Amino acid sequence: MALIDLQNISKHYSAQKILTEINFHVDEAERIVIIGKNGSGKSTLMKIVNGTLMQDGGERITRNDLEIKMLDQRPNFKEGHTVREAVEDGLIELNEAKEKYNELSLELADDFENKKLLDAHEKLSRYIEHHNAWNLDDKIERIIQHFDLKKYEDKPIVLLSGGEQRRVALASLLLQKPDVLLLDEPTNHLDVYMVEFLEELILKEKFTLVFISHDRYFIDRIATKSIEVEDCSLREYRGGYSDYLTQKAEHIRTLQKQHDNLLDILKRENAWFARGVRARLKRNEGRKERLMQLREDAKTNPAQIRKMSVELQREAKHFNRDKSINRQKMLFEVENLALTLGNKELLKDFTTRILQKDVIAIVGPNGSGKSTLLKALLGRIEPTSGKIKQGEFKIGYFDQHREMLDDDKNLMETFCPHGGDRVSVRGKDLHVYGYLKNFLFPREFLEKKVGVLSGGEKNRIALALLFTKDVDILILDEPTNDLDIPTINILEEQLTNFAGAVIIVSHDRYFVDKIAKKLFIFKEDKTIEESHQQYSEYLELEKELHVLSNMEKELHVEKKDIPTEKVKNIKLTFKEKMALEELPREIEKLELEIEEKNRCLANPECYEEIGISDLAKELSKLETIYEEKMEELFVIEEKQESLSSL
Repeated sequence: MALIDLQNISKHYSAQKILTEINFHVDEAERIVIIGKNGSGKSTLMKIVNGTLMQDGGERITRNDLEIKMLDQRPNFKEGHTVREAVEDGLIELNEAKEKYNELSLELADDFENKKLLDAHEKLSRYIEHHNAWNLDDKIERIIQHFDLKKYEDKPIVLLSGGEQRRVALASLLLQKPDVLLLDEPTNHLDVYMVEFLEELILKEKFTLVFISHDRYFIDRIATKSIEVEDCSLREYRGGYSDYLTQKAEHIRTLQKQHDNLLDILKRENAWFARGVRARLKRNEGRKERLMQLREDAKTNPAQIRKMSVELQREAKHFNRDKSINRQKMLFEVENLALTLGNKELLKDFTTRILQKDVIAIVGPNGSGKSTLLKALLGRIEPTSGKIKQGEFKIGYFDQHREMLDDDKNLMETFCPHGGDRVSVRGKDLHVYGYLKNFLFPREFLEKKVGVLSGGEKNRIALALLFTKDVDILILDEPTNDLDIPTINILEEQLTNFAGAVIIVSHDRYFVDKIAKKLFIFKEDKTIEESHQQYSEYLELEKELHVLSNMEKELHVEKKDIPTEKVKNIKLTFKEKMALEELPREIEKLELEIEEKNRCLANPECYEEIGISDLAKELSKLETIYEEKMEELFVIEEKQESLSSL
């Protein structure tokens, strides 16, 4: 039997039908994502599953004693509670069960054949095991750390922002591990590191989950089944986002021609996913296999850790070579920029140039200073030190507060403030309805006031309005928040077709991967690293380098136990000291030669002149010499490291 079974469920609000005789069920260990446009009924379905909203027809059946819990958009906490108390408040039953289990264990020590005690002890054991609650204190500490709540743990929860309170509520629900967990946009207000932790926790602890999300990487990694809400009905797809794309495209092919535009978007999205994401995942799997093998080999050959670390850094360096074209018009020239907010240092010594065709994503942990950097570029705040020189150009700005919208105006007045029904979009004269249809607005919305629209609808209007402006650069702060996936696809298409520069702040890894050609990455030391690689690729390399660093530290600790007298006569030879000076220069020269040969192999005019066979042999020879030089350097550096640690 399913844990939750909805049979022939219908729901309407006044004359508007939301769901019509739908069937939906949740089995144990399923992780179901609910997909659909804003206003299609996703949240309504979630509330009916939760039992907090009554259906107008049909039957909701659940297993006896089923524990269902849902993350509220605006969570409520007990008055006066601190952050830690709020996290622990939902764990009272689990802690009581553990105390009772310990009491029964002591009683059984004296009366181990008591059947009643044995049954009660076994029942409690299963309950604690089901909730994975044996080490609750450790889990509380871990989740508080990963959700960046440690610094607030003794602070009254009412003093936290709405996003921080949501993180507290999510932490408490994850620790409780109900039979069925319902999450509505769980990745909102989480940075990428928190999202990765959430993904790993859900998979490791085998949650039964129903969720709504616009984070397509999150969906693809977590979901075992996708349910789309459309036209008051449900359609089921196997697997996560990539499987949904394939199956949805196949479904649309069978429908009327009016869906051609949507089919084109899905085809492009699917092609991008297959070309970029799967290739990256394949590379990452290969590296992970090498890391696992390295764990086994490291103690007998520690130099391999350093070797792989350098290889990963070299891989990142390959992405980070400046691909800008200096002939492009300069928009911003930033020199030694420093930013401080209150007493908190956010950024130091940042120097860069932003050119007319740059597409840049500013990324980093929550609170690192991303939005503050945008405000400095916009001239809304003064730098603590340094300069921002700005060229002559027009800026289009989208912020999380939708400041460009007037709640008292309807959509016609918003897009046609001087009357008429036409709007100019990148040189094209369009009817306002024809344009807004691209942003999924029906004709009846034209007379609606902006103030009565939902948060997601306001975001769509603000974005649609932004693309009617004649600007040279678009600056967007968290543009995907409150958007559904179809609207994000439209946003991506608009940004891809925009001829000017784009600067975005976003935690959405998929969105950043698809749009950005350059990253500004906020680092822990308050500097910014510039990179041309995909964001998800950068995160994978960062994670793997962190693993290697920890392995080196573990070996370093073990080396301290080696008796000093065993190595007191070991030292670098004169030849090794000379090699330590010369090898880095030789290796750098070889890297340039290898890169030059690879460029020639990609250019028919070049390789035809030399001969592709001869060129391949030269490249192979250079790569062999390069590997030998690298191996020699690793061995000497490892010996030097061993000597310095003793």
